[in-house]
Formats: sequence, structure tokens, C-alpha cells
Amino acid sequence: MRFGKGYWKTFEAGLEREWVTTNGIGGYAGSSIIGANTRNHQGLLVASLRAPVSRYAILTKINEKIDIGEKEYSLYTNQHPGGWNEEGQKYLQRFIYEENPKFVYQAEEVFLTKEIAFEWEKNTIAVAYEITNGSKQTKLSLTPLFTYREHDNNKERAALKFEYKKSKDTMYLIPEENKELLIKAYVDAGNIVNSEEMFVRDLEYQTEIATGGNCIDNAFTPYTVEIDVAPYETRKISFICSIEEDYEKDAFKIINASRERIRGLVKTADLKDEFADTLVKAADQFIVQRRSTGYKTVMAGYPWFTDWGRDTMIALQGLTLVTKRYEDAKGILRTFAKYIKNGLVPNMFPDEGVDPIYNTVDAAMWYFYSVDKYLEYTDDYKFIEEEIYPKLEEIIEGYKNGTEFSIYMDKDYLIHAGGGFDQVTWMDVRVGEWVVTPRHGKPVEISALWYNALRVMEKLAKKFGKNDKEYGELAEKVKKSFNEKFWNEEKGCLYDVVDDTENDPKIRPNQIYAVSLPYTMLDDEKSKKIVNTVMEHLYASYGLRSLSPEDAEYIGQYKGKLHDRDAAYHQGTTWAFPLGGFITAYVKVNGRTEEAKKRARMMIEPVEDHLRDGCIGSIAEIFDGNEPIISRGCYAQAWSVGEILRAYVEDVM
Repeated sequence: MRFGKGYWKTFEAGLEREWVTTNGIGGYAGSSIIGANTRNHQGLLVASLRAPVSRYAILTKINEKIDIGEKEYSLYTNQHPGGWNEEGQKYLQRFIYEENPKFVYQAEEVFLTKEIAFEWEKNTIAVAYEITNGSKQTKLSLTPLFTYREHDNNKERAALKFEYKKSKDTMYLIPEENKELLIKAYVDAGNIVNSEEMFVRDLEYQTEIATGGNCIDNAFTPYTVEIDVAPYETRKISFICSIEEDYEKDAFKIINASRERIRGLVKTADLKDEFADTLVKAADQFIVQRRSTGYKTVMAGYPWFTDWGRDTMIALQGLTLVTKRYEDAKGILRTFAKYIKNGLVPNMFPDEGVDPIYNTVDAAMWYFYSVDKYLEYTDDYKFIEEEIYPKLEEIIEGYKNGTEFSIYMDKDYLIHAGGGFDQVTWMDVRVGEWVVTPRHGKPVEISALWYNALRVMEKLAKKFGKNDKEYGELAEKVKKSFNEKFWNEEKGCLYDVVDDTENDPKIRPNQIYAVSLPYTMLDDEKSKKIVNTVMEHLYASYGLRSLSPEDAEYIGQYKGKLHDRDAAYHQGTTWAFPLGGFITAYVKVNGRTEEAKKRARMMIEPVEDHLRDGCIGSIAEIFDGNEPIISRGCYAQAWSVGEILRAYVEDVM
């Protein structure tokens, strides 16, 4: 993906598109396409001190300056309070993101390229510079901006206290708050000199202004690297920042390794489709190593989410199976199986010395779906029988007999979940004592997933020579109750939640899974009506609205301070991930014909356009419900990418 000057005609326009690149252990680098950070979460090295969590901003950015003869050209971009901006984007010719982010600058006769990549599975960021000089003596200056803070908070300048020193080619810093951490910044050219200023003050972050966060940051700048370039000379410069004991010092070697690794993933997936190939690259950003288990897990979203059970089980199919990363899929299933307790899959994953949080009813149900899809792609029944099947039995028993968070099978064989302040479905916002979307009772997608889980168990029990009859009989009872209780004849769709006292008639996307899952309970006529109703009320270019615009509680924009955003989160905000289920359901009820696939492609094509907006090459978590449906929330979300990729490959291509 290539972007030219038209995308940053103004400084503000240049902030609208962002990029992220990751290191496979939870760390990341990211900024805007003009290089000005817009969030507290951005920087060139946001390191994971305890993979994949405990993420700290280490290297905020590098300010580049070129002196050509007697003239000075500052290439860096920073926003400051009072409308004062440093606008180096005026010299930015192109921003390119293929495998790695790359910037191309031009001043007079001088061209400078900058490409960025991680040494894989290390907290080591490489910045590879290549400067091609013209007819005049030129000097390139690089000023690294250091910090040490949790990536989702910024601190005042007084907290930027380091022990620091330099050698011929390396800057060393030890933050006062963590004396066990040694930050190294290595450069293979030029001279490291003392900076005129020790701090860069009052860096202002536009996204934090818009969302009511702390928008001011500061950075520590003890040194500058100065590199002389003779007339008509071309020089390559490696700049490395790392907190690792051992790290590669050739930035170009790291860049090439990153490029080849990502191209290898595309080759392995073998999808031969530009849109799908881009999503294969995006999928890679979420699959990371977890130190506490020794296996792979899935980061729910960048820049602030960690690995969550529900998100992982929904995203797994697209991220690992469609992409043919079967060993990663196995590791993820094994990781979460290890922590199943009382029939529940962790919602918030454990870190060393921290107990898991199990406040989810759907993660365990999606686990069955993931197991079934894993078998569909791999036929690896041996692994499932030996390591996973006993855990599936444990889940079924937990749900039948009752477990935490008011999760239990009621006398009608449907699953009840939640109560009081507990929010255990994916619509889980609570602000203090305000439960924004109370779905206590029997949520529609949980019943659909419960039936699907029972059919999966029936199939596996038969395959493994176990008693499959009890699962089949229970599934039939669930099907009978579901059809009796969930159909809303007036609206031609399903109730969102049923309970003994009142059914919730709100039109939400959760019902689509009663059609899209492999095992379903509805006849063809009702299934098609559901798809039509969801299309009419909820489809919104990049996903499905969380509530019909005709509902009195609908909120069409997700913006403002946290309280306002929480109020809108599941009350009209468009979510990308349910579009995957909708596309599957749409093609399914229309007979999987070429015409159905053509129409499904038309519905998914706006997402392809979105890859050039927001976070380049990825799919956002959420969007406004109202036009123009602006992307919000996490700018890169695992289940958004996973579900769109899965549906596109399985149902559209």
C-alpha cells in the first residue's frame, strides 16, 4: 500500500491514518503515516517485558534533520499545544506499507528512506536509513526520544530519570524506575554527541484530546547522532534500539528477515488473492508467544488489548486455520485448555502469579466451534482425543450442572447466564453500578452455541467410541425449546434474550449465529427471515450495528469521553467481527449460489477499502453506527481480521 502527498495536504489530514508492526511477543511499534504520534500507546519501541503483557514505551520516536550546505530541513513531525506543530511531512514524498512501514523523504537533491521492523520475537526495533546525497556536503542528524512508562499512561517530565552513558557506537540508559532494565541504542555510522536539549517537552496527542485522555507527553533526549555525507554519496545507516541482552546490529538484515518471514506466511496460506493476502499479513500481528504457558495465544487488539478467551476463540479460525498455521492453532487450543476451570474458559488470561478471570459464558462455547473447525482443516483427531476431549466433557458438565456467574442449564435445557452486575456475554460494558446492556437470562447466541457444542460432542463421542446418545438427545431438547421460545413472529427474527418474566425484542446481531454456525436449529424459512432482518436493520458497510437504529436506545456515534463511549459501545456502534457470521449466514440461506457469493462480495468490499484507512492494512474493532461510519476503538482487532478473512475465504472466494 502506497500513499503520496495528497494524504497529508495538512498536518491534521496526516494524522488520520496510522500503522502498527509487531514482534510476536506482545510488543509493537506504531504511529501515524506522517510520523507524528497521536496516542499514548504509540512509539517506535513499545516493549513487552513479560510476553505478551507488561508493555512499556521505550523509544518514542526519532527526530531526523538534514543540513544541506547552510540550509536546515527538519523532517520530524510533532504536535504541540496551542496549535504549534513541527511539520516535517512537507518533505515526506511517500509512505509505503508492504511488509514493513517505509518513509521516503526528499529535500533539495537529497533523498532519505527509513524502513522499520522488529527482530522477530525480541524487543529489538530496527530503523534502516538510506541517504542518497546530491551535489552539496550534507549532514544527517538523528535524535532518539526515550521514555519509560506503561504504554497506556504518560507521565510528566520529572519521571524521565535515567542513568545514561555512551560508547563509540551505543547509547546506554537505565530508567530509575527499573534498574534491571538496560536500554541500548546502537548506530553503525556517525558520531554520538550530547544534545543541546535534554528533553522534548509537550508532545501533544490528538486522539487523546478527542477521547478525553491525558494528551501531553515528554521525552528524554540526551544524545544526537550526526552523520556526514559527501556530495553524491549514498550511505546506509543502521539504528537499533533494544532491551535484549543479545540483539542483531544490522538493521538491513532485520528488515530483510522480516520481509521474507511475512512473504513466507502469504506463500504458505496460498490464497492468491490480494485482499486475502493483506489479511494474512494482518493476522500475523495478533499471534504471539505467552511466556507463562510456553504456547501461542492471540492478542485481542492493538494498541491496548491483551489476550482474551472469547476473542481468541472467535478469531482463531481466520488467524490460524485459513492461513494454514495449524501448529499455532494447536498451541492456542492447548493454552486455553490448560486453564479451563469449573467448565469455563478464561476471559482475561492469566499472567505469572495472577489468577485467570472467568467472567464469560461464551468463550467456552466458542471453544467447541474452534475445536470442530480445527478438525475440519487438519483431521487431527488424535490431538483432540488425547488432550482436548476430556476438557470438553468438563465444560458440558459445568454448564449442565451449573457453574459461576449464574451459568447453568435451566429446566428447558437452555443456558441461563448472568445476574446482578455480572456481564458475561460479549456485550459486557458496566460503568460503576450501571449495567449498560443487561442480557441476563438466556442470550440467543449462547443457546445457538450450546446446541452447536452438543452436536460437536455427539460427533466426537461417536468417533472416540464414547456414549454419543446423551448428547444427541439433549441437543434435540434444546432445539425444541429454542424454537418454542426465541422466535419473534412480529419482527420476523429472534428475541435477543428470553427469560421467565420477559423476552427482549431488541434487534441485535447476536441472532445471526443461530444461522451461521455449523449446527443450527431453525428451518430454512426462519433462517432467511433472520438474515433479511439483520441486513435491513444492522448491516453498515464495515460490520453489523449492535442495535437497530429504530430502537429508542440507539446511539449512532461512538465518540467523546469514556462514559459517553461506553454508553454507545453496544447500543448502536458497528462491530466488524459479526460481519463474518453474517456473510456465512447470507451465503448459506441463499443456497451458496454464485449470485449469493457475488452479493456477499459486494457487502464485504467496503472492508477492503477500509484497509487504506484507519490502521493501514488492518481492520478496526468498531465503527460509528451512523454515516459516514468512522472507525473507532482499537485500530487493529483480531476477531475483526479473523472473521472477515474466514468468511471471505470460506464463503466468498
